[in-house]
Amino acid sequence: MKRHFACSRHAGTRAASAALLILLSLFCLGARAQSPPAPSAVVTVPNTRSPVDKSYRKMVRGMERFAREQARLAPGASLRFRLLPRLPSVQLDDVTLHIVGDTLSLPVVLAADHSFTLERNDTALREDAALIANRKTSSLTWRAEIHSPGVPDGMRRLGDLRLECLVGMEAGLISNNARLFAWLGDWLASSERVCTAADGNYLFFSERPLFSVMLQAGARRAVLPFRQQYAGGTQDASTLPYCDCQVLLDRSYYAPLWDANWPDDTLLSFEYMDEPAPPTASAVAGIQPGATRAQLRASLGAATEIGFDSGMAVWLYPPLASKQARTPQPQALLLFGADGRLLKSRQLPAAASSAQ
Repeated sequence: MKRHFACSRHAGTRAASAALLILLSLFCLGARAQSPPAPSAVVTVPNTRSPVDKSYRKMVRGMERFAREQARLAPGASLRFRLLPRLPSVQLDDVTLHIVGDTLSLPVVLAADHSFTLERNDTALREDAALIANRKTSSLTWRAEIHSPGVPDGMRRLGDLRLECLVGMEAGLISNNARLFAWLGDWLASSERVCTAADGNYLFFSERPLFSVMLQAGARRAVLPFRQQYAGGTQDASTLPYCDCQVLLDRSYYAPLWDANWPDDTLLSFEYMDEPAPPTASAVAGIQPGATRAQLRASLGAATEIGFDSGMAVWLYPPLASKQARTPQPQALLLFGADGRLLKSRQLPAAASSAQ
Protein backbone atom coordinates (compact mmCIF):
# COMPACT_ATOMS: atom_id res chain seq x y z
CA MET A 1 0.00 0.00 0.00
CA LYS A 2 1.47 3.38 -1.02
CA ARG A 3 0.73 5.92 1.67
CA HIS A 4 2.19 9.24 2.79
CA PHE A 5 2.74 9.44 6.54
CA ALA A 6 -0.46 11.53 6.82
CA CYS A 7 -2.45 8.99 4.78
CA SER A 8 -1.33 10.50 1.51
CA ARG A 9 -0.37 7.69 -0.86
CA HIS A 10 3.29 8.62 -1.08
CA ALA A 11 6.32 6.51 -1.99
CA GLY A 12 9.53 6.81 0.02
CA THR A 13 9.56 4.10 2.68
CA ARG A 14 13.01 2.80 1.73
CA ALA A 15 14.48 6.29 1.66
CA ALA A 16 12.90 7.06 5.03
CA SER A 17 14.30 3.87 6.58
CA ALA A 18 17.79 4.55 5.27
CA ALA A 19 17.68 8.17 6.36
CA LEU A 20 16.41 7.17 9.79
CA LEU A 21 19.30 4.72 10.35
CA ILE A 22 21.86 7.31 9.28
CA LEU A 23 20.36 10.04 11.42
CA LEU A 24 20.07 7.83 14.49
CA SER A 25 23.72 6.76 14.09
CA LEU A 26 24.86 10.36 13.83
CA PHE A 27 22.74 11.29 16.82
CA CYS A 28 24.26 8.54 18.96
CA LEU A 29 27.81 9.49 17.96
CA GLY A 30 27.10 13.12 18.72
CA ALA A 31 25.56 12.30 22.06
CA ARG A 32 28.67 10.37 23.16
CA ALA A 33 30.90 13.26 22.11
CA GLN A 34 29.04 15.87 24.15
CA SER A 35 29.27 16.56 27.84
CA PRO A 36 26.01 16.62 29.82
CA PRO A 37 24.13 19.86 29.13
CA ALA A 38 23.57 22.44 31.81
CA PRO A 39 20.05 22.54 33.28
CA SER A 40 17.70 24.73 31.27
CA ALA A 41 14.55 26.58 32.13
CA VAL A 42 11.33 24.61 31.79
CA VAL A 43 8.33 26.22 30.11
CA THR A 44 5.07 24.82 31.47
CA VAL A 45 1.84 24.93 29.46
CA PRO A 46 -1.09 24.86 31.91
CA ASN A 47 -3.75 22.12 31.83
CA THR A 48 -2.08 19.83 29.32
CA ARG A 49 0.49 17.11 28.83
CA SER A 50 2.23 16.57 25.47
CA PRO A 51 0.51 19.61 23.96
CA VAL A 52 -0.55 19.71 20.34
CA ASP A 53 1.66 22.36 18.78
CA LYS A 54 2.52 23.82 15.39
CA SER A 55 5.45 25.97 14.32
CA TYR A 56 4.37 29.59 14.09
CA ARG A 57 7.04 30.21 11.44
CA LYS A 58 5.62 27.42 9.29
CA MET A 59 2.09 28.70 9.74
CA VAL A 60 3.25 32.11 8.52
CA ARG A 61 4.97 30.44 5.54
CA GLY A 62 1.61 28.87 4.73
CA MET A 63 -0.02 32.31 4.88
CA GLU A 64 2.67 33.68 2.57
CA ARG A 65 2.08 30.81 0.14
CA PHE A 66 -1.62 31.70 0.15
CA ALA A 67 -0.80 35.33 -0.67
CA ARG A 68 1.43 34.27 -3.58
CA GLU A 69 -0.99 31.75 -5.11
CA GLN A 70 -4.37 33.31 -4.37
CA ALA A 71 -4.72 35.28 -7.61
CA ARG A 72 -3.93 32.19 -9.68
CA LEU A 73 -5.91 29.50 -7.87
CA ALA A 74 -8.61 31.21 -5.79
CA PRO A 75 -9.22 34.88 -6.70
CA GLY A 76 -10.98 36.77 -3.94
CA ALA A 77 -10.80 33.83 -1.52
CA SER A 78 -10.24 34.02 2.23
CA LEU A 79 -7.98 31.83 4.39
CA ARG A 80 -8.71 30.39 7.80
CA PHE A 81 -7.21 27.49 9.72
CA ARG A 82 -9.41 24.90 11.42
CA LEU A 83 -9.09 22.29 14.14
CA LEU A 84 -10.58 18.82 13.68
CA PRO A 85 -10.68 15.83 16.09
CA ARG A 86 -8.48 12.78 15.79
CA LEU A 87 -9.83 10.84 18.78
CA PRO A 88 -13.46 9.99 19.62
CA SER A 89 -13.12 11.51 23.08
CA VAL A 90 -11.94 14.92 21.88
CA GLN A 91 -14.28 17.83 22.62
CA LEU A 92 -13.40 20.94 20.63
CA ASP A 93 -15.67 23.52 22.27
CA ASP A 94 -13.29 24.13 25.20
CA VAL A 95 -10.03 24.08 23.20
CA THR A 96 -7.80 27.10 23.71
CA LEU A 97 -4.93 28.24 21.48
CA HIS A 98 -1.90 30.38 22.32
CA ILE A 99 1.15 31.55 20.41
CA VAL A 100 3.95 30.82 22.89
CA GLY A 101 7.52 32.08 22.55
CA ASP A 102 10.39 32.86 24.93
CA THR A 103 8.89 36.17 26.02
CA LEU A 104 5.32 36.16 24.80
CA SER A 105 2.05 34.27 25.06
CA LEU A 106 -0.70 35.51 22.75
CA PRO A 107 -4.25 34.07 22.80
CA VAL A 108 -5.79 33.04 19.47
CA VAL A 109 -9.54 33.45 19.10
CA LEU A 110 -11.43 30.35 17.95
CA ALA A 111 -14.73 30.75 16.08
CA ALA A 112 -17.76 28.56 16.77
CA ASP A 113 -16.68 26.17 13.99
CA HIS A 114 -13.22 25.89 15.63
CA SER A 115 -11.53 27.93 12.91
CA PHE A 116 -9.15 30.85 13.37
CA THR A 117 -6.88 33.34 11.65
CA LEU A 118 -3.35 34.38 12.60
CA GLU A 119 -1.71 37.79 12.64
CA ARG A 120 1.92 38.23 11.70
CA ASN A 121 4.01 38.96 14.80
CA ASP A 122 7.71 39.74 14.40
CA THR A 123 8.57 38.78 17.98
CA ALA A 124 6.90 35.38 17.59
CA LEU A 125 8.80 34.81 14.34
CA ARG A 126 12.12 35.81 15.90
CA GLU A 127 11.58 33.55 18.91
CA ASP A 128 10.45 30.61 16.75
CA ALA A 129 7.19 30.50 18.70
CA ALA A 130 4.75 27.59 18.70
CA LEU A 131 1.00 27.58 18.29
CA ILE A 132 -0.13 25.46 21.23
CA ALA A 133 -3.52 23.90 22.00
CA ASN A 134 -4.49 22.57 25.43
CA ARG A 135 -4.74 19.04 24.09
CA LYS A 136 -2.49 15.98 23.98
CA THR A 137 -0.31 15.02 21.05
CA SER A 138 -2.20 13.69 18.03
CA SER A 139 -5.63 14.35 19.54
CA LEU A 140 -6.27 17.03 16.90
CA THR A 141 -5.58 17.54 13.24
CA TRP A 142 -5.37 20.89 11.46
CA ARG A 143 -6.42 22.08 8.02
CA ALA A 144 -6.38 25.24 5.95
CA GLU A 145 -9.82 26.34 4.77
CA ILE A 146 -10.09 28.49 1.64
CA HIS A 147 -13.41 29.62 0.22
CA SER A 148 -13.86 31.64 -2.95
CA PRO A 149 -16.88 33.95 -3.23
CA GLY A 150 -19.83 32.75 -5.29
CA VAL A 151 -19.44 29.02 -4.58
CA PRO A 152 -22.90 27.53 -3.86
CA ASP A 153 -23.60 26.46 -0.29
CA GLY A 154 -22.48 22.93 0.44
CA MET A 155 -20.13 22.75 -2.55
CA ARG A 156 -16.37 23.09 -2.85
CA ARG A 157 -14.29 24.59 -5.65
CA LEU A 158 -11.29 22.58 -6.90
CA GLY A 159 -8.97 25.60 -7.12
CA ASP A 160 -9.70 26.33 -3.46
CA LEU A 161 -8.81 22.74 -2.55
CA ARG A 162 -5.60 22.91 -4.58
CA LEU A 163 -4.56 25.99 -2.63
CA GLU A 164 -5.62 24.41 0.68
CA CYS A 165 -3.20 21.57 0.01
CA LEU A 166 -0.30 23.89 -0.84
CA VAL A 167 -0.94 26.05 2.23
CA GLY A 168 -1.45 23.03 4.50
CA MET A 169 1.78 21.38 3.45
CA GLU A 170 3.73 24.65 3.65
CA ALA A 171 2.32 25.32 7.12
CA GLY A 172 3.12 21.82 8.39
CA LEU A 173 -0.50 21.14 9.35
CA ILE A 174 -0.51 17.38 8.77
CA SER A 175 -0.59 15.50 12.08
CA ASN A 176 0.94 12.16 12.98
CA ASN A 177 1.16 10.08 16.14
CA ALA A 178 4.93 9.71 15.93
CA ARG A 179 6.90 12.95 16.14
CA LEU A 180 9.89 11.32 14.47
CA PHE A 181 7.85 10.27 11.45
CA ALA A 182 6.33 13.74 11.24
CA TRP A 183 9.85 15.21 11.22
CA LEU A 184 10.98 12.82 8.51
CA GLY A 185 7.82 13.65 6.56
CA ASP A 186 8.86 17.33 6.56
CA TRP A 187 12.22 16.32 5.10
CA LEU A 188 10.94 13.87 2.49
CA ALA A 189 7.74 15.58 1.34
CA SER A 190 7.17 18.86 -0.45
CA SER A 191 4.07 20.85 -1.22
CA GLU A 192 4.49 20.24 -4.94
CA ARG A 193 5.10 16.51 -4.51
CA VAL A 194 1.98 15.97 -2.41
CA CYS A 195 -0.31 18.46 -4.14
CA THR A 196 0.50 17.97 -7.81
CA ALA A 197 1.27 14.24 -8.19
CA ALA A 198 -1.32 11.49 -8.59
CA ASP A 199 0.34 9.35 -5.90
CA GLY A 200 0.70 12.20 -3.40
CA ASN A 201 -2.93 12.66 -2.42
CA TYR A 202 -3.88 14.99 0.43
CA LEU A 203 -6.91 14.15 2.56
CA PHE A 204 -9.89 16.50 2.71
CA PHE A 205 -12.88 16.20 5.01
CA SER A 206 -16.55 16.93 4.31
CA GLU A 207 -18.93 18.36 6.89
CA ARG A 208 -20.85 15.08 7.31
CA PRO A 209 -20.32 11.39 6.54
CA LEU A 210 -20.04 10.89 2.77
CA PHE A 211 -21.59 8.44 0.38
CA SER A 212 -20.69 9.98 -2.98
CA VAL A 213 -18.87 12.99 -4.48
CA MET A 214 -19.73 14.49 -7.86
CA LEU A 215 -17.35 16.60 -9.97
CA GLN A 216 -18.91 19.24 -12.25
CA ALA A 217 -17.11 21.39 -14.82
CA GLY A 218 -19.49 22.98 -17.33
CA ALA A 219 -21.42 20.16 -19.00
CA ARG A 220 -18.98 17.51 -17.78
CA ARG A 221 -19.98 15.34 -14.81
CA ALA A 222 -18.17 12.50 -13.07
CA VAL A 223 -18.55 10.57 -9.82
CA LEU A 224 -15.43 10.42 -7.70
CA PRO A 225 -14.04 6.85 -7.83
CA PHE A 226 -14.18 4.72 -4.70
CA ARG A 227 -10.39 4.75 -4.35
CA GLN A 228 -10.65 8.50 -3.71
CA GLN A 229 -13.01 8.11 -0.75
CA TYR A 230 -12.51 6.79 2.78
CA ALA A 231 -8.71 7.29 2.61
CA GLY A 232 -8.56 4.93 -0.35
CA GLY A 233 -10.46 2.13 1.40
CA THR A 234 -7.22 0.62 2.70
CA GLN A 235 -7.21 1.70 6.36
CA ASP A 236 -7.56 -0.82 9.17
CA ALA A 237 -7.06 -0.95 12.93
CA SER A 238 -3.28 -1.07 12.53
CA THR A 239 -3.00 2.02 10.31
CA LEU A 240 -5.83 4.30 11.45
CA PRO A 241 -3.91 5.60 14.51
CA TYR A 242 -1.35 7.05 12.07
CA CYS A 243 -3.94 8.76 9.89
CA ASP A 244 -5.49 12.20 10.19
CA CYS A 245 -8.74 10.41 9.32
CA GLN A 246 -8.70 8.37 12.53
CA VAL A 247 -12.24 9.40 13.54
CA LEU A 248 -13.12 11.14 10.27
CA LEU A 249 -12.75 8.18 7.94
CA ASP A 250 -16.37 8.40 6.76
CA ARG A 251 -15.85 12.09 5.87
CA SER A 252 -12.50 11.74 4.08
CA TYR A 253 -11.87 12.06 0.36
CA TYR A 254 -9.10 12.81 -2.12
CA ALA A 255 -9.75 15.51 -4.73
CA PRO A 256 -8.10 15.20 -8.18
CA LEU A 257 -5.70 18.10 -7.51
CA TRP A 258 -3.18 16.82 -10.03
CA ASP A 259 -5.60 16.35 -12.94
CA ALA A 260 -5.40 19.34 -15.32
CA ASN A 261 -8.46 18.00 -17.13
CA TRP A 262 -10.47 19.33 -14.20
CA PRO A 263 -10.07 23.16 -14.15
CA ASP A 264 -9.88 25.24 -10.99
CA ASP A 265 -13.55 26.25 -11.34
CA THR A 266 -14.65 22.60 -11.08
CA LEU A 267 -17.26 22.20 -8.33
CA LEU A 268 -17.54 19.25 -5.97
CA SER A 269 -20.98 18.37 -4.61
CA PHE A 270 -21.57 15.85 -1.85
CA GLU A 271 -24.19 13.20 -1.23
CA TYR A 272 -24.22 12.37 2.46
CA MET A 273 -25.00 9.08 4.12
CA ASP A 274 -27.95 10.50 6.04
CA GLU A 275 -29.91 11.83 3.06
CA PRO A 276 -31.93 10.15 0.29
CA ALA A 277 -30.26 9.39 -3.03
CA PRO A 278 -30.81 12.08 -5.66
CA PRO A 279 -33.25 11.18 -8.47
CA THR A 280 -30.43 11.01 -11.03
CA ALA A 281 -28.35 8.56 -8.97
CA SER A 282 -27.76 5.09 -10.43
CA ALA A 283 -28.75 2.47 -7.88
CA VAL A 284 -27.43 -1.07 -8.30
CA ALA A 285 -29.94 -3.16 -10.24
CA GLY A 286 -31.61 -6.01 -8.35
CA ILE A 287 -30.65 -4.77 -4.86
CA GLN A 288 -33.40 -3.33 -2.70
CA PRO A 289 -33.05 -1.16 0.44
CA GLY A 290 -33.86 -3.07 3.59
CA ALA A 291 -31.87 -6.18 2.73
CA THR A 292 -29.61 -7.44 5.53
CA ARG A 293 -25.87 -7.85 5.37
CA ALA A 294 -26.24 -11.60 5.73
CA GLN A 295 -28.65 -11.77 2.79
CA LEU A 296 -26.41 -9.72 0.51
CA ARG A 297 -23.27 -11.59 1.52
CA ALA A 298 -25.03 -14.85 0.69
CA SER A 299 -26.15 -13.62 -2.74
CA LEU A 300 -23.20 -11.45 -3.77
CA GLY A 301 -20.23 -12.97 -1.99
CA ALA A 302 -17.28 -11.26 -0.33
CA ALA A 303 -16.84 -7.48 -0.51
CA THR A 304 -14.43 -4.84 0.72
CA GLU A 305 -16.14 -3.89 3.98
CA ILE A 306 -15.45 -0.61 5.77
CA GLY A 307 -17.08 0.00 9.14
CA PHE A 308 -17.36 3.39 10.84
CA ASP A 309 -17.63 4.51 14.46
CA SER A 310 -21.29 5.38 13.86
CA GLY A 311 -22.10 1.70 13.23
CA MET A 312 -22.74 2.37 9.54
CA ALA A 313 -20.71 0.57 6.89
CA VAL A 314 -20.01 0.57 3.16
CA TRP A 315 -19.31 -2.47 1.00
CA LEU A 316 -17.58 -2.39 -2.36
CA TYR A 317 -18.00 -4.96 -5.17
CA PRO A 318 -15.78 -6.35 -6.54
CA PRO A 319 -13.55 -6.20 -3.44
CA LEU A 320 -10.26 -4.31 -3.67
CA ALA A 321 -8.27 -7.52 -3.25
CA SER A 322 -10.14 -9.19 -6.08
CA LYS A 323 -7.93 -10.89 -8.68
CA GLN A 324 -9.78 -9.42 -11.61
CA ALA A 325 -8.36 -8.86 -15.07
CA ARG A 326 -6.64 -5.51 -15.52
CA THR A 327 -9.51 -4.11 -17.50
CA PRO A 328 -12.10 -1.68 -16.15
CA GLN A 329 -14.57 -3.47 -13.89
CA PRO A 330 -18.03 -2.18 -12.94
CA GLN A 331 -18.15 -1.26 -9.25
CA ALA A 332 -21.05 -1.20 -6.81
CA LEU A 333 -21.08 0.59 -3.47
CA LEU A 334 -23.60 -0.40 -0.77
CA LEU A 335 -24.42 1.62 2.35
CA PHE A 336 -25.67 -0.10 5.52
CA GLY A 337 -27.23 1.55 8.55
CA ALA A 338 -26.23 0.79 12.12
CA ASP A 339 -29.02 -1.82 12.18
CA GLY A 340 -27.27 -3.81 9.44
CA ARG A 341 -29.86 -3.12 6.74
CA LEU A 342 -29.16 -1.65 3.31
CA LEU A 343 -29.96 2.05 3.05
CA LYS A 344 -28.95 2.72 -0.57
CA SER A 345 -26.59 1.60 -3.30
CA ARG A 346 -24.66 3.24 -6.09
CA GLN A 347 -23.21 2.10 -9.39
CA LEU A 348 -19.70 3.60 -9.58
CA PRO A 349 -17.38 4.28 -12.52
CA ALA A 350 -15.58 1.20 -13.79
CA ALA A 351 -12.06 0.84 -12.42
CA ALA A 352 -9.19 -1.49 -13.30
CA SER A 353 -8.03 -3.72 -10.47
CA SER A 354 -4.45 -2.50 -10.95
CA ALA A 355 -5.59 1.06 -10.19
CA GLN A 356 -7.16 0.11 -6.89
